[in-house]
Amino acid sequence: MANNVFDLAELRKLIDEQAAVPPRPPEETPVDREALTFPPVTLAGDAELARAVPQVPLVADAIRLAGWTGTRPVTAEGTLTPADAGAAAAELGLDPARLRLVWIVAVNTGLLQILGGRASRGPLPQRLTVEATLEFWDGVVMDVLDRADEGLTGSAVIDDHLAEMLATIYSVRSGVAIANLARGILQSHEVACGPGRPGTRRLAADLPGELLEALSLLAYCGVVEQTAAGRAALTPLGVWAIRRDLLREGHDAPTTAEVEVFADLTAAELVDALVSGSATQSAVAGWLERRPPEEAARELIAIAAESGAGRRGAVGAVLEELGPEAEAALREALDLPLMRRYAASWLHIRDLDAPPLSPEDHTWIAVDSLAALMRLSGHAAERLDTPEPAEDLVRLIAEMPSVGHPDTVAVLDMLARAHADGTVVKAARKAAMKARSFAH
Repeated sequence: MANNVFDLAELRKLIDEQAAVPPRPPEETPVDREALTFPPVTLAGDAELARAVPQVPLVADAIRLAGWTGTRPVTAEGTLTPADAGAAAAELGLDPARLRLVWIVAVNTGLLQILGGRASRGPLPQRLTVEATLEFWDGVVMDVLDRADEGLTGSAVIDDHLAEMLATIYSVRSGVAIANLARGILQSHEVACGPGRPGTRRLAADLPGELLEALSLLAYCGVVEQTAAGRAALTPLGVWAIRRDLLREGHDAPTTAEVEVFADLTAAELVDALVSGSATQSAVAGWLERRPPEEAARELIAIAAESGAGRRGAVGAVLEELGPEAEAALREALDLPLMRRYAASWLHIRDLDAPPLSPEDHTWIAVDSLAALMRLSGHAAERLDTPEPAEDLVRLIAEMPSVGHPDTVAVLDMLARAHADGTVVKAARKAAMKARSFAH
């Protein structure tokens, strides 16, 4: 913790691991996912995207299938009868293997509706506004991605890593080589299942072919295309839809226009935007690109040296993005009382010569990091839901009152209020009383 004090992701991890509210019922407990930051993307115009939606093969087939279906009985599962499915595939020239997906999209998007065991024209209007067309497209892609749990591509391994694969392609606008995609999927599978499992060699041999088939399906769905260099890339509609999905998952996926808004801010304005939450970490890279590293570091350090924990935490998130080019500014910060510990840690992380930090320094940084997270995230304790073993935290709590941090009491009160482990709660309350006695 003390060796990575500028990393907001680590601050969140610290809070998530070391404090927790009582767990909610299983059906309400969120899946533990790390929020990621993706590079900015340039989106095509809404009108242009809307005009492209009906040209997507999957969408065009869903529209044709809805027209062909008219009004007719369906099975108890709400699908076409085998006879009608065969007739639809033959008369419309649809791939029988993709007919179920086409049907699901037609029903879920409102092209068709099923009532009383019969399918008929759905409530979706024949003509849609640009906004409604894009919402329709968002629903199409959600239907496609949701099918991965049931077997979308014909490859269980690719289905398991489909979201990860699409996020990888999203991150590289020039496209990703097929061989690199296959290698990444195989590595992720080995991490999840363990290397050397029986069948790994066969999987490695089969995966490239399975991946080509999966990419062909995703091209049919309008999400993926092949570049002139033979790489897999997202279509403009794919970029729009995958970004929507990343945002729903809580990731930071900005547009170029959103990031450019922050690029010309002063250092103080950027820090305030980060503290308030109006700027996310994705704005930092664009801001730093406009400034020499050493100059940017000095401006930020000047702010942190005269501010509270919240602004120090925001400054730290920016400084963490800087490399050794900013070394001179961080060395100067060794002489600043509120920044010397952070500067020493920053230098150590980059294997640069730096004064050692004492155990008391590490504890002070821990308190400051937790205090920063409380301010940067609002009432962070309200979202804590990871009841972890807390022996290390109990030892840390016992050391907090003696380091003289001005936010010690607030941090201890938060831990006493938010943690599910009674041992931690008792230790935090006891330490808070001790810290209050030191303050008087």
